[in-house]
Amino acid sequence: MTNESIVNMDKTALVVIDLQKGIATNPELRPHSSQEVIANAAKLVAAFRRNNMPVFLVHVMATKETALKVISDLSFVRPAPAADWFEFVPEITPTPSDVVITKRQWGAFYGTDLDLQLRRRGIDTIVLCGVSTDYGVESTARFAYEYGYQQIFAEDAMASRSEEQHNAAVNFIFKRIGRVRSTEEILRELD
Repeated sequence: MTNESIVNMDKTALVVIDLQKGIATNPELRPHSSQEVIANAAKLVAAFRRNNMPVFLVHVMATKETALKVISDLSFVRPAPAADWFEFVPEITPTPSDVVITKRQWGAFYGTDLDLQLRRRGIDTIVLCGVSTDYGVESTARFAYEYGYQQIFAEDAMASRSEEQHNAAVNFIFKRIGRVRSTEEILRELD
C-alpha cells in the first residue's frame, strides 16, 4: 500500500450490507465471525458518523410475495422469518443522519434509490462491508463498478458461508474493481 490517502472525506460514503438480525447473527460465518464483522462494521459506522460522512444502512426485506422467483439448480429454503429478522443489529442502529435503503434482492442498487442518494450527496467513492461477501456485498459492488464508483472493501468487516466463498469474492472480484483494506487501515484514514 502506498502512502497516498484512500479516503476523500468529502466524497466518500459507507455502505453497510445486510447487518440485520436475521442474517448477520449467523454463527457459521467465515472467515470472520459474525461478532467480528459486526464489531468492525460498527467501528466504521462510528467513524463515519463522527466525521459527518454519509452512512447508508442497507437491509433486505424480501417476503414470499416480493422474493424473486427464479428457476435454479440450488434454491434457498427459508422458514418464515422471525418478527425482528429485518431489523438492524443493535450495534449499528440507524440514526437520523443515516440513509436506510431497503432492497428486495441481493444487490443494493437494483430497484432502490441508492445511486440517486449517493449522487445527490456528491459521493464518488464507497466503502463497502457487510454480509454476505459473495452475495449482497459482491452484487452491490458489481453495480457500483458499472456505475463508475470508486470502491474500498473492508475485508474484515464482511464474511460469507465459507472461507472459500469469501476469499473468491475478495481475491478475484474486489481486487479488480476496487481496493481491499482492513478496518484499521480505513479507520486510520478517518482519524
